[in-house]
Amino acid sequence: MSLPRRHVNTLLASLPLVGSGTPALAQRRKDTLTLAMVLEPPSLDPTTGASAAIGEIVLYNVLEGLTKIAMDGSVTPLLADNWAHTPDGKTYSFALKKGVVYSDGKPFDARAVQFSLDRARAEGSVNKAKKAVFDNISAVKVVDAHTVVLVLREPDSLLPFRLGESTAVMLHPDSAAQAATQPVGTGPYRLDSWARGSAVTLVRNERFRNAAQVSLRRASFRFISDPAAQVAALLAGDVDAMPRFGAPQALNQFRRNPRFVVETGFTAGKGILAINNRKPPLNDVRVRRALTHAIDRQAFIDGALEGLARPIGSHFAPTDLGYQDLSKFAPHDPARARALLKEAGISTPLNLTLTLPPPQYARTGGEIIAAQLAKVGINAKIENVEWAAWLGGAFKGNFDLTVILHVEPLDYVRAYTDPGYYFGYDSAKFRGLVAALAATLDPKEKARLWRDIQRQLAEDAVNVFIWNPQQVAVFRKGLRGLWNSSPIFANDLAAVSWAPPA
Repeated sequence: MSLPRRHVNTLLASLPLVGSGTPALAQRRKDTLTLAMVLEPPSLDPTTGASAAIGEIVLYNVLEGLTKIAMDGSVTPLLADNWAHTPDGKTYSFALKKGVVYSDGKPFDARAVQFSLDRARAEGSVNKAKKAVFDNISAVKVVDAHTVVLVLREPDSLLPFRLGESTAVMLHPDSAAQAATQPVGTGPYRLDSWARGSAVTLVRNERFRNAAQVSLRRASFRFISDPAAQVAALLAGDVDAMPRFGAPQALNQFRRNPRFVVETGFTAGKGILAINNRKPPLNDVRVRRALTHAIDRQAFIDGALEGLARPIGSHFAPTDLGYQDLSKFAPHDPARARALLKEAGISTPLNLTLTLPPPQYARTGGEIIAAQLAKVGINAKIENVEWAAWLGGAFKGNFDLTVILHVEPLDYVRAYTDPGYYFGYDSAKFRGLVAALAATLDPKEKARLWRDIQRQLAEDAVNVFIWNPQQVAVFRKGLRGLWNSSPIFANDLAAVSWAPPA
C-alpha cells in the first residue's frame, strides 16, 4: 500500500536532519562492497589450484588457516591461539581456538586440522606447496580436541608463515571434495554465488565467532582484465575498489579525482620472462644468458609499469628473507647477448614463441620484450592467450617463452627444486643448496646459503628475472582497511568498512 504524497511529505519533514539537511534515514553506513580483480580463478580451492587469484577471494574470508599473515608480513594467530616448538625445531604444538564452527555449524577441531594437513601431504596431492611445506611433515598428531602436534623431518623456522598461506587452509572434512565450487570454511564470509565469467559474491557468515565485528554484509569480486574497462568501472561507480590496479597509465586521473584514493605498497612478486629449460636451444645456458642480457629491465618497468617496480636479478623479492640484490648481475648488454648466441652456435634470427596471458604487464610488457629480443637476433612471435589457456598450456610446459608474475613469497623451493615444474629447471646442485638450508639452524650459515641459492639461479639464467612490482590500490573515498600491500595475495574483508556518512 502506498501513502498519499501529502503523508509522505509530512513523514519526511518530521525526520531529524543530519549535516547538509539530508534525512537521517538516508545516512545509514554502507555495508556492501564491490572489488575488481584482473583474473578469474579457475576454482575456489587454493589447496588444489595454482592460481593466486583463488586466495584473493577466499583466503581469510571463507577459508582460514592456523595462522594469519598481516599486511606488513608479520605472522599472528588465527585458528590457533598459540604455538610452540622444540629446541631442535622439528616439533610444533598448536593450541586451537575453542568454539569455532564451520559456516554449516559443524565444529572445527584438531581432527579437521589433521584431515587438512594429511590431505595436503598425501601421495597424489596437487597442492602447490606440497614439496616445499607438506612433504616435510612426517606426522600430524591429535593430542585432544584443541591440541595438534606437527612432527617435521627437518626444522622449518618458516612453518608458522607457511601455515598462513592459502595452501594451508583448514577445509571442511565433509565437503573438501566440493571446495573447488562450494568451499565451506570457518571465516567471516560464506560463498553466496559464482557467476562464471563475471563475479563471485560472498555474504557475511552469521555463525562466525566475531560476526558482530564484521562491517560488510556482502562483498562481490568482479573480473575485469581489460585496463580501460577497469578505469571505466571505477569512474562509473560499478566497482568501489581495485586493490591491485592493473592500469598504471591511468593513475594520475584517479590521483586528481577527489572521489578516489590511490595508495602504493610492497609485494612479494617476482616478474619474469619464463624460459622453457627443456626445449632446445633454450636448454643451453648460453642461450638463456643471452636472453637475460637482451632485456633492459628498467625500460620494461618504465614502459609497462609506469616505473612502479624495482629491478631484480633472481627469484627473490626485496621483502623475502635473505634477499640479495642481483639486479646488476647480468646487465642489459645486447652485444654480449649476440656473442653468447654465436658461441652457442645459434644462427639468427632465432624464432621463438612468446605466450602472453591477459594482465597488462604481460600484454604491454611482452611487446617491449619482443622489441628488445629482436635487436639481438631473436624473433619472438607473440601469442596472446586467455588465463585458462595459459594454465592449460604454458603452465603445463607447452611454451618457449612467457611473461608471468609469481606472487607467492619464498616460492623458490616449489619452483626450482621440482624438474616437473612448468619451466623445467633440473639442478642437483641447486637442490643440494636448498636441502642444506632446510637442515641448518646456524644464522650465519643460513645467510650464506640464501646468497648462494639466489646466485645459483642467476648464474644458471633459469629465467629472465625482471621486476618486483609495487602494489597500487585505487578505491573510493571513505573505504577503510583495504590492503595496499601484498606479502601474499589476499583481501582481508573483515578488516574493511565504510566511514560513517559526513
